[in-house]
Amino acid sequence: MSQGARVTDEVEFYKRRGELQNSVRVLRIRRPERLRWRAAVASVTEVAAVLRGRERARIEEPVREIVLDLDDRILRRESVLDARRSGVDLDRGEVLPRHSRWDLKRTAFLTGVDQDELGRYMRLPDDYFRAVDTAAVVLISRALANAHKDRADKLVARVQTQKGDGLLRHEHYMLDRAERDRDLAKRWAALSKVMVEGSR
Repeated sequence: MSQGARVTDEVEFYKRRGELQNSVRVLRIRRPERLRWRAAVASVTEVAAVLRGRERARIEEPVREIVLDLDDRILRRESVLDARRSGVDLDRGEVLPRHSRWDLKRTAFLTGVDQDELGRYMRLPDDYFRAVDTAAVVLISRALANAHKDRADKLVARVQTQKGDGLLRHEHYMLDRAERDRDLAKRWAALSKVMVEGSR
């Protein structure tokens, strides 16, 4: 690869050639930053997710060490969450805070969302003193926030605001629904933010 290549391009180059260890080496020597370097880590963990056994460990463990050694707390946290989105768990209690089901219930109540909604996408422990999967809660909450925001934007876009006669009744309903969705998006985003407060 050329000396001035972007980290994402370099990682993709080695991925296409099946030289995953070189992709890991690129991550190790490049200066970590929150955009391209983070995207490159996510790309490598995406490949590691489909591997098995020793082959997977040869990629996953070095990446895990690189991420845990980061000085940037936010970059470390987001890299762990990106990897988890692909099915790779780089955090074994070192990065994300631990929360019990009771903590989740209380936080969901304070932010105004239904914690049982999360149970549709992940397994929630029956015992309220047992730990929940923080990464899963955060990722699902963010996805729900984005889904509500997208729906609100689509509803607003469908309302014809240029009419001279004003809005029709169903358009008022659409705008009301869009407002509720926007509010839910903010609440789910707030839950995800609280769940990662205190990340190391």
